[in-house]
Amino acid sequence: SRGRGDEQRHRGKLTVTRALSDEDDSRARSLAALRRAREKEKRHHMEAGPSAKQVRDVIVPEAITVQDLANRMAERGADLVKALFKMGMPVTLTQTIDQDTAELLVTEFGHNIKRVSESDIDIDTSADVDAPETLKSRPAVVTIMGHVDHGKTSLLDAIRGADVVSGEAGGITQHIGAYQVTLPDKSKITFLDTPGHEAFSEMRARGANVTDIVILVVAADDGLRPQTIEAINHTRAAGVPMIVAINKIDKPEAKPQKVREELLQHEVIVEDMGGDVQDVEVSATKKTNLDKLLEAIQLQSEILEIKANPDRPAEGTVVEAKLDKGRGPLATVLVQRGTLRVGDVFVAGASSGKVRAMIDDKGRQVKEAGPSVPVEVLGLSAVPAAGDAFTVVENEARAREVASYRQGVLDKKRTTSAPVSLENMFANHASTTAEVPLVIKADVHGSIEAIVHALNRLSTDEVKVRILHSGVGAITESDVTLASASGAPIIGFNVRPNAKAREVAERNKVEFRYYDVIYHLTDWVKSAMAGELGPEIIETVVGRAEVREVFPAGKKDKAAGLLVTEGVIRKGLNARLTREDVIVSKTTISSLRRFKDDVAEVRAGLECGVMLADTNDIKAGDMLEVFEVEERARTL
Repeated sequence: SRGRGDEQRHRGKLTVTRALSDEDDSRARSLAALRRAREKEKRHHMEAGPSAKQVRDVIVPEAITVQDLANRMAERGADLVKALFKMGMPVTLTQTIDQDTAELLVTEFGHNIKRVSESDIDIDTSADVDAPETLKSRPAVVTIMGHVDHGKTSLLDAIRGADVVSGEAGGITQHIGAYQVTLPDKSKITFLDTPGHEAFSEMRARGANVTDIVILVVAADDGLRPQTIEAINHTRAAGVPMIVAINKIDKPEAKPQKVREELLQHEVIVEDMGGDVQDVEVSATKKTNLDKLLEAIQLQSEILEIKANPDRPAEGTVVEAKLDKGRGPLATVLVQRGTLRVGDVFVAGASSGKVRAMIDDKGRQVKEAGPSVPVEVLGLSAVPAAGDAFTVVENEARAREVASYRQGVLDKKRTTSAPVSLENMFANHASTTAEVPLVIKADVHGSIEAIVHALNRLSTDEVKVRILHSGVGAITESDVTLASASGAPIIGFNVRPNAKAREVAERNKVEFRYYDVIYHLTDWVKSAMAGELGPEIIETVVGRAEVREVFPAGKKDKAAGLLVTEGVIRKGLNARLTREDVIVSKTTISSLRRFKDDVAEVRAGLECGVMLADTNDIKAGDMLEVFEVEERARTL
């Protein structure tokens, strides 16, 4: 007799539909039946005529590609190209057309046009004002200004020393350039450190925009100097209140009263003389009257009633930016209103990104930063400029749109120059202006900006500086190639060349100049321009070594275990410690040992231990470069 299996076999394949359906005998429609039904439906539609065309509102910016316009109109790109051909405009899909042409196309296809100008894309913060009831008080942002060597940094260090909470965070502030101090009554003050040379007036002029109060540091034994006056003018232009800190009062030749009288010439009238500017006599080295200075800042900030809304998307300013080899582009951001959180999408100048991590002035990772808090932000697409606005936006598409618009504006500014006619082309060639070409690399963006600004100011009618390229980071092979093609020296400000760049430079005889003080750099360029080159300071690199391990030595010092990679290392020579080709410290070798013995020198291929004078910032993987300095009179 037939089994049950035979019966099952006749029922056909078990499909999902059949398994789920209740009726036992319902059969799934075959593919052919489905196809026939579809054909029938299509024929029916054809007879009924085409469906009504959908009319769209098409947003058209000042310039748009044909393909992009087709997407916005939901039409085929080929149809748009065909229509343009009929109008006598042979174009491709990727070609850009202007607003008027786009309008013709949009109306031709029966849609409505909405024109927007490019500038609508940019973020306009002026219209976005917070309601008074949302504002809460925030810490004051204080910028310290003054002349070189009047003790700005030592005053900052003294204040930071008075701030016991800060712990051992000395090294961080050099990078971040901004930090918070907590006062005994738990209130906070944010300090911005602006370097002292006049070339930093660019950054200073920008720094004053984020500042609530300026502390003007004047040395009691030196009085007012050119940069002091410059700082007064910047502060006045920014409309920011000022507190005068008369420093170095512990010196016997200090004359604080004379400083007050000199300030009168520049219409800065201190309270003792019947004015409204507070002045405090301080000594950074002896830590005298620092509490009075902090009190003066608190008093001034109470008068100003500094407030911001913390409950909104963050806005701020980039104080400093640099390229880090391990972490990519970094920016120190001072939040001005709102709260910045990890994961926020933002635009900073012409670069966009997402906050991957934030590091505060103590070197700790933080999850959020409120108004007046300075943080280092990781996650940018490129290095922004110091002084750029930092704004959190709703999504990545918006961030990219704003960044690309701003980049376009910058490119346009850079590439649009006066139209060249034959006459002025020949006039340019005939001009007798001598040029000093330079390639400049520095460790942070602010330094680059200041150096370029300072060098451009040196140009005269007879001779001018031509900066072929300036950038952040170590000196690379491409920099050397560019310099050798034009016979330009390469200036490294706190950075060194990598090994490949050194090799190419030796082959092509490219000159490297290294500086860490901006006015030594400008003095050298000045003398190079004048042709009055002073004695040539020749650095002969004697040897290089790699730090393999670091050991504690004594209470504070550290010893480094080195492998000498080339040349020799001698005791007492000058040395440079570099980390990823950026100079960490300049020092000298104070002791040199092999095993337990003190030795005078160690040759390549051997290992040794060294103690470096005046530095504790040593890490495994750093490179040590040892050099001799020799002054030689120039012969032309």
